[in-house]
Amino acid sequence: MRTAKIERKTAETSIKMEVYLDQPEKCEINTGVGFLDHMLTLFARHSRIGFVCEAIGDLDVDSHHTAEDVGIVLGQCLKEALGDKAGINRYGSEYVPMDESLGFVALDLSGRSYLVFDASFDNPKLGDFDTELVEEFFQAVAFNAAMNLHCRVLYGKNTHHKIEALFKAFGRALRQAITVNPDIQGVNSTKGVL
Repeated sequence: MRTAKIERKTAETSIKMEVYLDQPEKCEINTGVGFLDHMLTLFARHSRIGFVCEAIGDLDVDSHHTAEDVGIVLGQCLKEALGDKAGINRYGSEYVPMDESLGFVALDLSGRSYLVFDASFDNPKLGDFDTELVEEFFQAVAFNAAMNLHCRVLYGKNTHHKIEALFKAFGRALRQAITVNPDIQGVNSTKGVL
């Protein structure tokens, strides 16, 4: 079973997370940040990953620590659940339209952490969520999962739609990358390790 359960406690947040790469029916998310919960639910649905997340953060300050720390723990869970990555496709990419917006994500579960983020948001907040935290979240995931991650909004007007397109594209690209391919023996690398 490709699963992981991690608890992370700091002076700013307390996060309990479970990831089930092959059990998409599990989805329970409560971070205390409504917009982030909505995006994580979309991610879970489109990645077909079972995802349980309970986060308590210093929301009296703002949602920065919660968003970043949820990204950290998600990255750690993905890395643990994937193990040695034997047999997985390794790469994934996806374009996702959301009304007038178009998002694109490409990723490589290479073991090398990197984020390229090419998106701008006219609206600085959606509810209690600071839109600049989208990049912080994806950076935390990429660096803790040891993933090379490229996120881009090609065009769009509505900030909600642009961010939603990215989260859906991330989920769908990740599903491609983590899928076990019977044609791949060992890991998908000439180095023999990922």
